[in-house]
Amino acid sequence: MSLENEHRLRFRDAMASLSAAVNVVTTDGSAGCCGITATAVCSVTDTPPSLMVCINGNSAMNPVFQENGQLCVNVLNHEQELMARHFAGMTKVSMEERFSWDVWDKGVLGQPMLRDALACLEGDIDQVQTIGTHLVHLVRIKQITLSKDGHGLIYFKRNFHPVMLEAVQV
Repeated sequence: MSLENEHRLRFRDAMASLSAAVNVVTTDGSAGCCGITATAVCSVTDTPPSLMVCINGNSAMNPVFQENGQLCVNVLNHEQELMARHFAGMTKVSMEERFSWDVWDKGVLGQPMLRDALACLEGDIDQVQTIGTHLVHLVRIKQITLSKDGHGLIYFKRNFHPVMLEAVQV
């Protein structure tokens, strides 16, 4: 194994130790409707509210996101692991079938919002940068929907895990 390949694999192992929220990122528009599971999502700034979403450059979904120009980051709750698996391509469920289920609402921008998600952030894709193997989408958030209930879902050591908060007594 080459030193470069070994370094890449060690980096991937190190990143598996980085706990990350699990999101289903969706888009709908002239290019069609699609979604992916993504953990490489993070805030950029709150003025204006913006975030970045990293998508593998080999993903067939990239042209759809770019042509539609809008997306929704659906922050999954601990009970939505199966949805994460579907959108990660871990099941044999087609994209069309995933969006036919009665778990979706349309946001203000017309983007698919997953009912019962912890948060849904709809926005416009302002910029796309290629960095190595991935495309970094910089998204200006236009609409935010928050849930008052639910616990988090993270991806850690290549597995999904619920994050449960204990009630603190004062």
